[in-house]
Amino acid sequence: MSVYLCGMGQKAAVVGASGYAGGELLRLLVSHPSLEIGPLCAGSSAGRLVGELHPHLTSLAERTLSAVDIAELSTCDIVFLALPHGESASIVEQLPESQPVIDLGADFRLEDSSSWTQYYGGSHAGAWTYGLPELPGQRRSIAEASRVANPGCYATAIALAAAPSVSESLGDPSGVVVVAASGTTGAGRTPKPGLLASEVMGSLSTYKVGGSHQHIPEIEQTLRNVSNKPVRLSFTPMLAPMPRGILATVSLPLLDAVSPQQLRDTYERWYRDEHFVQVLPEGRWPRTSDVVGTNAAHLQVVVDDHADKITVVTAIDNLGKGAAGQAVQNANLVLGFPEDTGLTTDGVAP
Repeated sequence: MSVYLCGMGQKAAVVGASGYAGGELLRLLVSHPSLEIGPLCAGSSAGRLVGELHPHLTSLAERTLSAVDIAELSTCDIVFLALPHGESASIVEQLPESQPVIDLGADFRLEDSSSWTQYYGGSHAGAWTYGLPELPGQRRSIAEASRVANPGCYATAIALAAAPSVSESLGDPSGVVVVAASGTTGAGRTPKPGLLASEVMGSLSTYKVGGSHQHIPEIEQTLRNVSNKPVRLSFTPMLAPMPRGILATVSLPLLDAVSPQQLRDTYERWYRDEHFVQVLPEGRWPRTSDVVGTNAAHLQVVVDDHADKITVVTAIDNLGKGAAGQAVQNANLVLGFPEDTGLTTDGVAP
């Protein structure tokens, strides 16, 4: 029997419910006290049961995935789009202009159309309010918006790491170097030979090296907006033999002499009142295992005196703060709920 859960809340639709990000979004919405799960839509998986694709979601196991029905979506209080890049815009243009929408894809992240064409191809759909509340001024912008572009997973980890340094003119944004590893869910659920367990297990590999990763213009745009300076990013992404998580190491040249304590004080001041971002105590380094299943971001920052650089290490769950958790955080702001509703910073161990 197909029923809606949590019948006292506002109704939320999920388009792209069959994917990894969509599944994580459903897991969070099940326990959200103010949102009721409405239509669950999927393309080629329409007609299948949620339990077939997400067997861990036992409370939703008998719900049937449906094809996209614009009329049905239009009755919902908020729509989450968890679709492959380039597929959100065609749905959005059919929805009422006032309807709140959180897009987990890239369609509305980039302000520059030429960057969209270069890294994604096709027509540029425009730019929405960027959904990273921890950046200066963004929380209010998100709360006042009805359409929010959820940041990319790598972009979230890297922006949180670099923003305090570039905004406070401690680090040079024209020389940002990042090496970051992601779990395999970051590549989506579509079967690919390079993501087979026999290819990934016991191996660490790079991909999209040499300035070709699609998150580069998004990261440069974000850091440019917080620093008002030109940004140049060298980004080497890696595929790690784990399902989920991102560990990013971000380095940038020191602009001025700054002591380790001054740098730490800056980061602690930036994130002191942020529920989801934690600057770890000195000597403790972020681990992906500590943030799995959470909306948390763990940071550690040091001065590299040997190379005259700032180094920041960040860990997030790419499906949590990097996707579905971030989307719920943004939805809470848009709908006027407490920002942490339905979200946690406590992980699972061991």
